[in-house]
Amino acid sequence: MEWTRKDLLSLYDLSAEEITFLLDTAEELKKVSERKVKKVPALRGKTVVNFFVEPSTRTRVSFELAEQRLSADIVNMQAQVSSLKKGETLLDTVRNIEALQVDLVVMRHSTPGAQDFIAQHLKCGVVNAGDGAHSHPTQALLDIFTIREKMGRIKGLNVTILGDILHSRVARSNMWGLLKLGANVTLAGPSTLVPREFEAVGVKVCHNLKDAVRDADVVNLLRIQHERQAAGFFPSTSEYARFFGINRETMKLMKPDALIMHPGPINRDVEITSEVADGPNSVILEQVTNGLAVRMAVLFLVAGCVQK
Repeated sequence: MEWTRKDLLSLYDLSAEEITFLLDTAEELKKVSERKVKKVPALRGKTVVNFFVEPSTRTRVSFELAEQRLSADIVNMQAQVSSLKKGETLLDTVRNIEALQVDLVVMRHSTPGAQDFIAQHLKCGVVNAGDGAHSHPTQALLDIFTIREKMGRIKGLNVTILGDILHSRVARSNMWGLLKLGANVTLAGPSTLVPREFEAVGVKVCHNLKDAVRDADVVNLLRIQHERQAAGFFPSTSEYARFFGINRETMKLMKPDALIMHPGPINRDVEITSEVADGPNSVILEQVTNGLAVRMAVLFLVAGCVQK
């Protein structure tokens, strides 16, 4: 197929064919990082601005390294040192950035839909690096890539996403991508964090840990997001760990070869014990590695559709 989108904003917008094409492209570009010289000229002459209004470690570094591997020119911006602090609007800020003849803006923002809004007003490409609790498409793509790489398929797999679903852009993006590719998706956690409303889109909602992980092929754990919680959704982190944390005993309920995933950062001994996080079923660091290939694929495909 031919990629035709100048922006990557969410997986909800993509077809199964487009998601598969992205994964296939990432599979080829992963080989670049395995070479002695880890660089290709695919984006030579292109300028990418990384504009992170929210803090980030893995995503920001991964995007920057992906851009370097593709030979792009890179500008890094943070909200704290931008004119947003002087009262400039987000739209004025990104329009001024575009006026400098940049080709792509990779943006993380705390407001859901911020990237969708600016993409409607810019000719340059926009890549969503996370917007509030709404969407994080490249994280979902790297998670799905990792599952496909380890399991050989997505269709028919039982995937449980466990934790703070209510506040999670990762859960929403994974949910849409996995459903489109034919996985059986269960969203699990405390009832205060996993509303029944999600069942309307075709997933199973479960508030019991044992039922949620039994016969799971993949368990993707989510961080308890204290920064997004305006009020207490459970009594304490120790209470959460007791009823919903993954440890040696809960691992026995899963299939022997079940994958343990986590988008990071990990709250050790809350959502997962160190024994499991560092154990043989964990692919957490492989997710990070695959994130580089996935983001290279996204940048390569999106940049090819930008018309100035």
